[in-house]
Amino acid sequence: MPKNIFSRVQSRSLTRHHKIAMAGVATLGAAAIGFSAVPSGASTKTTTEAAQPAAVAYSTQQIKDVKASVTDQMAGASLKAEQIAAKKKADAAAAAKKKAEAAAAKKKAEAAREAKEAASRAAKRAEAKKAAKKTYPNNLDGWIRESLDVMKKHGIPGSYDGIKRNIIRESSGNPKAINNWDINAINGIPSKGLLQVIPPTFKHWHVPGTSWDIYDPVANITAACNYAADKYGSMDNVDSAY
Repeated sequence: MPKNIFSRVQSRSLTRHHKIAMAGVATLGAAAIGFSAVPSGASTKTTTEAAQPAAVAYSTQQIKDVKASVTDQMAGASLKAEQIAAKKKADAAAAAKKKAEAAAAKKKAEAAREAKEAASRAAKRAEAKKAAKKTYPNNLDGWIRESLDVMKKHGIPGSYDGIKRNIIRESSGNPKAINNWDINAINGIPSKGLLQVIPPTFKHWHVPGTSWDIYDPVANITAACNYAADKYGSMDNVDSAY
């Protein structure tokens, strides 16, 4: 067969009988297909060979880097968690300490207040006990001293000497003394007692805590001193009938 005829046949055979496809997989390489063609009258032989997968290059360094990064992140998270936990623990300890200190301060203040109140009660009891135990002799000296204590509680001025001096002049120290001859007696209201007080004056200037008996020595002295304090400033300023 002439050469040009063979060439046309070969060309038609290739077009009519063979189609070639190639697919590539990036990670596995490419498959190559080889073929041969002969004229249509002759036998056709096709050979297909699988291409060997191309070698994939990889590095363990990247894996190591990723692993190291993850490990670092985990370590960082763990450290942060530990720091948060430590801060919480420290805050809780500080709060507990502050609460304990406040409780201790409150307890101390309460103890001090209770001690102060107890001391005050004890002092009052001691004073009351002392006052209850205080006794006075049943004589002029005792009457004057007891009267002075009553006068002190009520802010009534007067001294032992000033009271005694006026008592001696008015009644010579006799608590039952009575004046039946002066103008008061003529008017029906004689002076009575240690300091010769008329009943209306005694009643008006009577001091609470003392007897209402005008002849009672302490009541008589205290009422007379209360009257003298208002009129003369003090029994100490009285030197004659008042």
